[in-house]
Amino acid sequence: MRVQPAVVVRLLAAWLALLLILFVVASTRAEAAEVVVITLDGAISPATADYAVRAIAKAADAGAALVVLKLDTPGGLDKAMRSIIKAILASKVPVATYVAPDGARAASAGTYILYASHVAAMAPATNLGAATPVAFGIGGEDADKPGLKGAKDKDKGQPSSRDSMRSKQINDAAAYIRSLAEMRGRNAAWGERAVREAVSLSAAEARKMKVIDVVASDVPDLLKQLHGRKVAVAGGTVALDTAGATLTEVEPDWRMRLLMVITDPSIAVILMMIGIYGLIFEFMNPGFVLPGVAGGICLLVGLYALQLLPINYAGIALILLGLAFIVAEAFVPSFGALGLGGIAALAIGMVILIDPETAPGFDIPLPFIAGFTLMMGVAVFATAFLAVRARRQPVVSGREDLQGADGVVLGDFEGEGWARVKGEMWRVKSAVPLKEGQRVRVVGIAGLTLTVEKA
Repeated sequence: MRVQPAVVVRLLAAWLALLLILFVVASTRAEAAEVVVITLDGAISPATADYAVRAIAKAADAGAALVVLKLDTPGGLDKAMRSIIKAILASKVPVATYVAPDGARAASAGTYILYASHVAAMAPATNLGAATPVAFGIGGEDADKPGLKGAKDKDKGQPSSRDSMRSKQINDAAAYIRSLAEMRGRNAAWGERAVREAVSLSAAEARKMKVIDVVASDVPDLLKQLHGRKVAVAGGTVALDTAGATLTEVEPDWRMRLLMVITDPSIAVILMMIGIYGLIFEFMNPGFVLPGVAGGICLLVGLYALQLLPINYAGIALILLGLAFIVAEAFVPSFGALGLGGIAALAIGMVILIDPETAPGFDIPLPFIAGFTLMMGVAVFATAFLAVRARRQPVVSGREDLQGADGVVLGDFEGEGWARVKGEMWRVKSAVPLKEGQRVRVVGIAGLTLTVEKA
């Protein structure tokens, strides 16, 4: 039977179309999965929480196969930590928290984040733990101070209010980490010990005690070990396809960088001081506009940053009191007393503003405090020095300057006439007749008339 050429052409076209479709499907299936890498290095702050939450959401929208949260933190703020954990628990994309690089740690808040993640991994020379909550505010950390642990009310024989609050915080944190451990099938008993006893573990010990899932030397090694693992995410169970995955680093955007800058306690204090001085300058010199506008913006940004941080309100009060004393030094003749008091209040306020033990990574460095205090001290002493020097200088204007001044008679007169005194024409009177060109000295002032005598 003879085959028609048209039929052959049609068959070839069909085969080619089928091959093209198979090639496209194979290319799509062979396309490497995307793994999004987020790096959190430093204290867990509102800025890092915002960065992590939005990065996880973007990874889900992009259909990423996995989010790797590279973590190295000494701890951080409870509110920021819980924001990250909520984002992980609600994520439809698996999140693997990886404590790296070598020498990194996941202390305090980092331990909770590790427990909440779908996959917990660590580099060999890393550690986690010490997840005991700490108290923020005026009271600070009380449980570890001598005489406060187990303190009893003298009248009722009951634990003190501070001790009761401390117990509530620890019990709440222990229940929180236990619930995360039970959700992810991790060692809940050790997690509770990390909260109550502040214990820590190395990577190898954590793997042995089923606190973490994987010990990996780097991210590619982590992806290799996770390939094919099934994890439960919000909405179901997924199998990780990470073989040959493409790594995508999510860089912090301008919002995160701005928050990172302004939530630095040192920057926040400087912004607040610039704001206050700018407003004071504007009130003293109405109409300049720029100092008032810049001062208002800086003050609001500084106050916004401070309300995001675990500040001690006594420290804020001392800083404001110190600024008030320093400003008053320029108007009240205290010869440095107000200025010294202001500098002392300013330094003490910055020292106690944030406790480094309760908020690791958020304390104001002592060199900064010393340098700033020294700068303010120089300004105060310069102001006092200039005030004293000005007080000792002779009067160069006004009625006091005219008393005893020399002048020249401008025309002959008896009784009253005119004379030039200090470059100006004055009405003068004299008890004796005076002639033109004669030199006189001012001995009295009555209104706009000078009393003179022969010089």
